[in-house]
Amino acid sequence: MAKGKTDSLRRKDGAWAPLESSRTDKTRALQVPDTPQTLSPSYRLAYADNDFLCREELRPVRLQLELLKVEMALTERDIRSTIVLFGGARIPAPGQAAWAARNEIQKRNLEAASVYYDEARKFARLCSEWSANFDHREYVVVTGGGPGVMEAGNRGAADVGAPSIGLNIVLPHEQAPNIYVTPDLSFNFHYFALRKMHFLMRAKALAVFPGGFGTMDEMFEAITLIQTGRMARIPFLLFGAEFWRKVINFEALAEFGTISPEDLALMQTVDTADEAFKIVQDFYREEPV
Repeated sequence: MAKGKTDSLRRKDGAWAPLESSRTDKTRALQVPDTPQTLSPSYRLAYADNDFLCREELRPVRLQLELLKVEMALTERDIRSTIVLFGGARIPAPGQAAWAARNEIQKRNLEAASVYYDEARKFARLCSEWSANFDHREYVVVTGGGPGVMEAGNRGAADVGAPSIGLNIVLPHEQAPNIYVTPDLSFNFHYFALRKMHFLMRAKALAVFPGGFGTMDEMFEAITLIQTGRMARIPFLLFGAEFWRKVINFEALAEFGTISPEDLALMQTVDTADEAFKIVQDFYREEPV
């Protein structure tokens, strides 16, 4: 057999592949003449038929695809661990207006909260500088890919030329990825559950900044997994001690008995990026810096 022919039977990774690829057949299927039969939706290849893939009965397939697409991309980049930043999309960068404010009180609160934008950016920068010691395979910053604290996290990584991940999600209102996410590490989700799973699958630390329902949802799912032993105990950092004391009374939960007193030790409150980064470094001090 001619060398050119055998080369066409090899996959990208060099493995032998005597059967035609789905990609090849997808291209061939587009080249058939138009007839009533070939123009019928029933004639489309199943894996190339978007209408078919979006049917209600195909939800289990779509769930698997959202799991696999991101997992395969991160594996190909050899990203082994991450530092996760959760936080509000409505918190503006210093000097910017609070676009989400509905009244003067919210405007004042959100603009004062821009300090957390700065701390998130600095924390991400410190983690990304540390990640460089591991060729950006370990401690890679990941955020929800949107504005506010998420933008600050990706921006901090970009400040030092480091890659960062953005896990965006389709919402009724437009939410494009922030411009600081590494383009080939920018992902989009339909399912909140799969998105939250990817936040945690490689997490070596979680930093939670002030936020709303979305931030609370992500935070409580993660702490529940740690509390129940379904996830390894890792640094779990709540940025903004005053904010968290005001919005959630964890001590009252322990006093009432719905959580154990020792569960309070699963989380640590911090106010600065330097403080948070030291906690993460000390936790993993056996690894070279």
